[in-house]
Amino acid sequence: MNDSADKKRRLPDWLKKTFFPGASSASVRRQITTLGLNTVCHQAMCPNRPECFARGTAAFMILGDTCTRSCGYCGVTDGQPSPPRADEPVAVATAAAKLGLGHVVVTSVTRDDLPDGGASAFAETIGAIRTALPEATVEVLIPDFAGHSESLQSVLTAGPDVLNHNIETAPRLYPTARPQANYRRSLELLKRAGQFGNRSIHIKSGFMVGLGETDTEVTALLTDLKSVGCEIVTIGQYLAPSEDHLPVARFIPPEQFDAWEVDGLKMGISAVLAGPFVRSSYMAEEALNCAISN
Repeated sequence: MNDSADKKRRLPDWLKKTFFPGASSASVRRQITTLGLNTVCHQAMCPNRPECFARGTAAFMILGDTCTRSCGYCGVTDGQPSPPRADEPVAVATAAAKLGLGHVVVTSVTRDDLPDGGASAFAETIGAIRTALPEATVEVLIPDFAGHSESLQSVLTAGPDVLNHNIETAPRLYPTARPQANYRRSLELLKRAGQFGNRSIHIKSGFMVGLGETDTEVTALLTDLKSVGCEIVTIGQYLAPSEDHLPVARFIPPEQFDAWEVDGLKMGISAVLAGPFVRSSYMAEEALNCAISN
């Protein structure tokens, strides 16, 4: 490998992750495998997977492992998905109960092929978790449901504690990063969720940096999320899943993440988690507790 190629592949020191082995990690993997479930931790190649599994936590991914959209940054397989599993909501709840989770995170691939975008599966999964783990809090990270308000309404009516929908990146970068999504549509979803009658639902969103956005655009993202009622915001470093995905435009040092966290809190956002390894579901229970306390 020549020097220029070596430099291109080399990560800065702050992006070298320590592995956290342990018995809890084996238990998480066993429950997921036994019940035939997917996790976004695995499908999206999250760098925090060993740490989270070692802490006995995981973010369940429902509606299969194949997405109907092809975002330029995402490691999840895209294509024609299989029909949803009828027993998946109960299987997720069973796994969460066996792991003794106090906070359960559920996300999904985007399913534009389904009439409701998969909203009913989210609602059923929330209900199943409430039955199996009545004391647990439930967080759902949902797609945009192609803007259908009825789908969003059905998820909100099921009563999650946290409704999360990621804005992902600056609107200028959507044509290359999220060609099948719409920035304003995502903001409108978050706004409608925040105006839902049950004010006990906390609204959350997140985005990546390092895709080519400017610092000014990061500030604009925080401002927009605050304007639509987001209480929790996550900001993390984009890392390309492969050479076929969008390249990393820049590696942001930890001190810049710290500055953005301060900026978000000054704007009035209740909880801002910002750091190189921060992802939507990373330390999700702690983020919720922070938002509640503020």
